[in-house]
Amino acid sequence: MSAPATEQFLSRDIRLGHVTKDIVAPTERMPSIAWWIAFLTASGMVGIGVVVIYILLTRGQGIFGLSHPYGWAFDITNFVFWIGIGHAGTLISAILFLLRQKWRTAINRSAEAMTIFAVMTAGIFPLLHTGRQWVAYWLVPLPNDRLLWVNFRSPLLWDVFAVSTYFTISLLFWYTGLVPDFATMRDKAKNFLRKKIYGALSLGWTGSMRDWNHYEKAYLLFAGMSTALVLSVHTVVSYDFATSIIPGWHTTIFPPYFVAGAIFSGFAMVVTLLVFMRKAFSLEHYITIRHLELMNKIILLTGMLVGYAYLTEFFIAWYSENPFERYVFMNRLTGPFSWAFYIMFFCNVAVPQVFWFKKMRTSIPIMFVISILVNIGMWFERFNIIVSSLHRDFLPTNWDNFSPTIYDFGWTIGAFGLFLTLFLLFVRVFPTVSIAEIKHSLPKPADTSKEGTHA
Repeated sequence: MSAPATEQFLSRDIRLGHVTKDIVAPTERMPSIAWWIAFLTASGMVGIGVVVIYILLTRGQGIFGLSHPYGWAFDITNFVFWIGIGHAGTLISAILFLLRQKWRTAINRSAEAMTIFAVMTAGIFPLLHTGRQWVAYWLVPLPNDRLLWVNFRSPLLWDVFAVSTYFTISLLFWYTGLVPDFATMRDKAKNFLRKKIYGALSLGWTGSMRDWNHYEKAYLLFAGMSTALVLSVHTVVSYDFATSIIPGWHTTIFPPYFVAGAIFSGFAMVVTLLVFMRKAFSLEHYITIRHLELMNKIILLTGMLVGYAYLTEFFIAWYSENPFERYVFMNRLTGPFSWAFYIMFFCNVAVPQVFWFKKMRTSIPIMFVISILVNIGMWFERFNIIVSSLHRDFLPTNWDNFSPTIYDFGWTIGAFGLFLTLFLLFVRVFPTVSIAEIKHSLPKPADTSKEGTHA
């Protein structure tokens, strides 16, 4: 690729001989104090989640605020939230790769890792929510002597297939991209143990033409499969709601609405993580303001799509003249959980509009705050859809208000801790930027007669 097409993304101060050193450096030196503080904090959050899970397994679902008529609350809210977070990684890596968007090269590795960890976190919630977790294998359609066969008409079973397939393909896609970099780290390693570990992970990579030929074919194949999964996984998750007859859920807009929302929240999380990572590991020359600005543009676009979906929901509820639909949406505006709706609408629709201005799109503090607010808004979106639609059903005698318990908050905190712990371990042992792709995409130096360096 010619330099003019890439120099707007990567700094011209980067030198070929420094790429490996800069990207591998965080894995070779001792962790900083800031990393240890972040890691211990995240581990403490995981500990809170582990305690809640232990109490759940010993005492049952009654520890949560669940009751009739709302059998779903924080559990499925967290599940849908974390599945959505995982969408940005596959979108950045797969779809932008197929579209030959070179700006993905500096951020795809971290986004892919985020996908893996988010899906791992998401899988905890439906597993623990079902109860009797020791027989979770009953969800798998295997022949057995109990004459038990899963109900393929249930969208909850579709989740099992969709999420497990998405996780498997995303993991293979991520690992395939890491193979050349593992070989680079193997060759650079001075420690015997590091050399052996990275040597095993590199699968005997030699850098020959045959290796690259197989690598490019496999990477293209996984990118094609991942692209279909980006659209299918959250569509299937939306069917958990859309195929029911519950007012507020029974709508055909949910599949595209959920996909747009997933990309929206996923990109916001990528921005949150990259703002810290580029500064902590001195990767500003690789993850530039231009990369972050382009992601902010996608956040702006998907935020408008999500806002359009909100308005469409209200319009259809009014236009359908269905009294139950109308009541549910008016209840979201004026009922006991209206505060969740207004937090959702403010964070997801109003806040991203500041990205219309280039000065805002390129300001690190502003984009960081907005990315946090977007993810808060997207969490409340899932909470708003689930709880406000369930707590008042067709019979007023069934109505009740949801009150979360300390355990609801506990395993939510634990989920964030698990995600952050896995990501912090990732940045310590794996290259966070693709060494091979960065070298391929380097722009020509501004003045080749001078020997340039960078911090």
